[in-house]
Amino acid sequence: MPDSARASSTMNLAAVARVADRMKNIKHVVLILSGKGGVGKSTVSAQLARSLAAQGKSVGLLDVDICGPSVPTMFGLVGQRVHQSATGWSPVWVEENLGVMSIGFMLPGQDDAVIWRGPRKNGLIQQFLCDVEWGNLDYLLIDTPPGTSDEHISIVQFLKRSPLAGAVVVTTPQEVAMADVRKELNFCKKTGTPVLGIVENMRGFSCRTCGTVTDIFTAANGPGGSSGAAAMATAFKVPLLGSLPLDPALTHACETGGQYGGEGAPVSTSTVAGQAAFARVVAAMRSTVEGTDVKPVLSGDVVGADAGAAALLQRKAQLVAQLQEVNRQLAEAGLTL
Repeated sequence: MPDSARASSTMNLAAVARVADRMKNIKHVVLILSGKGGVGKSTVSAQLARSLAAQGKSVGLLDVDICGPSVPTMFGLVGQRVHQSATGWSPVWVEENLGVMSIGFMLPGQDDAVIWRGPRKNGLIQQFLCDVEWGNLDYLLIDTPPGTSDEHISIVQFLKRSPLAGAVVVTTPQEVAMADVRKELNFCKKTGTPVLGIVENMRGFSCRTCGTVTDIFTAANGPGGSSGAAAMATAFKVPLLGSLPLDPALTHACETGGQYGGEGAPVSTSTVAGQAAFARVVAAMRSTVEGTDVKPVLSGDVVGADAGAAALLQRKAQLVAQLQEVNRQLAEAGLTL
């Protein structure tokens, strides 16, 4: 082996050992992956972190999307700064049991571009894994950039001796997205990274007025009548954790730094199903990671609403139809409501 290769190997082993030492007080490390950009990895990461924290877990969220850090915005933390102590970098704490770390906290301005080559990005990722003082955590979620390149290889290598539970892979239902997500699943297979399951995001839009569900993105068909992520999960023999609808309430939560379906959040018949679907995703992931049967946990405003969501939507559609008939009759009479 050439001297340069031997030195590099020794350095990598030392980094793996340092990372393992830093992770020794963390129970479960979960990667959030996708081969495609724009499918909602950061959305899923942020809301998973908030949901786990709301269920009493100690949670850290590490944003390693160096060129496109979205996590500060999704937690309402734009303008916050990282502080250094004798034991390392201190994450920005959203709650007592929820901490966040991102390069977004280190940039001079929110719109400043990070124009780095691979080695410098990998160096920062190593520093994040080695130097951030998380303390005792139940979960460390790592939000990654799209693709299967330098950052992903580095993360998997650095976590070789750490408690890596596996990866949650995010997709949207159309083939143009899943074609790249299949590459991510193959990446996991080749690197020996367990796949905890697939989350299908943006599967259908429920109209707030009539309750009609429309597939904005056409789901790719699969064998046996399955489609979208369900077909892909079957083909790769991995679990489908759940499907999340397109919901303005989820977008609003991410834009304002809130929790989807959290206390005080607006509840309507068109968002109840989405909030319940996300609760099932969290429960399915926890069940796999923790090896126990975890039931979905809904916010107080939404408890019990899932069972009646379909009936509420049907009743709402009936009322809308009745109102439309009244308006038609008034129009015929030359009157308005």
